[in-house]
Amino acid sequence: MRRATVRAFRTAQICPSRNLASRSRGGHFQSSSHVLGIRHASGRSEPVSKIEAASKGTSSMYIRRFSVAFVSGLVGYGAWYTYKGEGGEAAKGGYLNSISTAQGQQSRALSTSPSYPSSQPVQETEEVERKAVIVGPDTLYTGAIAGNQPITKDTDGAGRKVLEMLTPEQATQILRRNEESYLVGRGKGVVRYDVVQIASNDPIEDDHSEKIIELPEALATATAARNPSSDWMFWGVFDGHSGWTTSAKLRQVLISFVARELNSTYKAALADPSVDSPSSDAIEAAIKTGFTRLDNEIVHESVEKVLKANSKLVAAELLAPALSGSCALLSFYDSNSKLLRVACTGDSRAVLGRRGASGKWAATSLSVDQTGSNSDEEARMRKLHPGEPNVIRNGRVLGGLEPTRAFGDATYKWTREVSERLKRSFFGRTPSQLLQTPPYVTAEPVVTTTKIEPEKGDFVVMATDGLWEMLTNEEVVGLVGQWIEKQSAESNGSVGNSWVKMFSTQQKGLPVEQGTASKEKDGQKTPIRQQQWGVKGGENARFVVEDKNVATHLVRNALGGKDKDMVCALLTLPAPYSRRYRDDLTVEVIFFGNGDKSGDVVVNKEASALAKNIKPKL
Repeated sequence: MRRATVRAFRTAQICPSRNLASRSRGGHFQSSSHVLGIRHASGRSEPVSKIEAASKGTSSMYIRRFSVAFVSGLVGYGAWYTYKGEGGEAAKGGYLNSISTAQGQQSRALSTSPSYPSSQPVQETEEVERKAVIVGPDTLYTGAIAGNQPITKDTDGAGRKVLEMLTPEQATQILRRNEESYLVGRGKGVVRYDVVQIASNDPIEDDHSEKIIELPEALATATAARNPSSDWMFWGVFDGHSGWTTSAKLRQVLISFVARELNSTYKAALADPSVDSPSSDAIEAAIKTGFTRLDNEIVHESVEKVLKANSKLVAAELLAPALSGSCALLSFYDSNSKLLRVACTGDSRAVLGRRGASGKWAATSLSVDQTGSNSDEEARMRKLHPGEPNVIRNGRVLGGLEPTRAFGDATYKWTREVSERLKRSFFGRTPSQLLQTPPYVTAEPVVTTTKIEPEKGDFVVMATDGLWEMLTNEEVVGLVGQWIEKQSAESNGSVGNSWVKMFSTQQKGLPVEQGTASKEKDGQKTPIRQQQWGVKGGENARFVVEDKNVATHLVRNALGGKDKDMVCALLTLPAPYSRRYRDDLTVEVIFFGNGDKSGDVVVNKEASALAKNIKPKL
């Protein structure tokens, strides 16, 4: 077996400054200043191989360069990938060209390139140089491979693979595959909402649900003097973990559970002629009751049914949503009061964008990330479980689960006896050795209430933590503002975009006020992926507006924006390797405004995946 020729290459070790200088590599591959690295899930550091010999001196950009002989051998073997016919001769001239890697004490990195081979036609006899990714459990490389045969090759027993990198066009297809957009012509303060999902796990563990409910007739009659008709609007994003079944359960029934409790609360309040609506506390309590009743059904009522049925088939169906887990973020907008209530269980996040007097948008968090790293959540947990020093360990519940609030995750809620009985008779997970006084995790949400101002063009971004690992609140709000500017400039009377002209400010860059709140005090996560990838450059160098769906626009920029190689490489990675570099992504953006009153909710085709038979959720 003949190995392809491998050109000499260099690696860069990322120092604490996490700065990497752009440097030409020779050949056809140019590395940029953006570097993608990996953080071990365990948090442990990995020693540098003894084979690596560091060269003398350090550059003014705090970069140390050294050669890596063993990687040359690995990549050389991996670059031999083409065959002509069964057992035929390997394609001539295949090589991995100018590979660039970066390895720090705890991370190894992917150098990306803004350049692409010429798109001009080539003769059939010529070999085409294409981008490729070599991916393993702990390493990631990019380079160019010459040849015109399909690229896919297992390089060794450790699971390393050579994959052909997606082109920018193919990456865009993936980004837009699941996008949805709806124009809301209800005349009730909401004009549009967009949503998109990008999987990292296989299958994706995120889910989402939206529903617009016309106010029940009894309630509409009671409030007829003020508003003869009103809408309850719900949007939910659900970040699953340890499986997809819990988030799928939430998609199916959470809104119904909450709406049922709200309906009862409104009816009880309106039975009093002197009251025209329930109190804010009563509404928040109803939302919390909807959450906790559903979780009780998932975690505890399921056990009763399984033990009664004594069937492994029933156990497989009912215990799956209990054994996996999911965070939940649900927004409830009452068009009558114009109040938006955001219920958060876990570490998904909602952020309000509101334009100020300066014309820029201000970002305001409507939820707090509930993890073991949140000092308020840690204090709450320690108060509930006194005398248990490991109730929060390394920022995690009993050292294992990061969110302190979640649906499912029954091994943190069942007694040890229940867990062991189910595992012995059916199946299940062994509870933590630190488990003493369950439940440790609750599905009860923290609810915030915000007065929406549709006339100011308020918008809300809801997303699972995969987005907030990549972008700050201000960057997300600024990117939506930038998208509004672009859509306004290109609308030309389009029905789908005409509303954005009301809120355009025609400012350059990200039109957002920079926040000053301390992330350590407010409990919010910081975008660790920016540090992992070595992201550099200002907003003009990083961000781009290419999508009609604003949720897709946010995801594209979270994955690299203008750095097309980074976007393509991150979307090329298959599961489970991709999970080390990015999480599942679910993003939803709701635009408020005083739009038309057609009464319809229609699919916005220019910002939706036409291949899907999506229907409005009214």
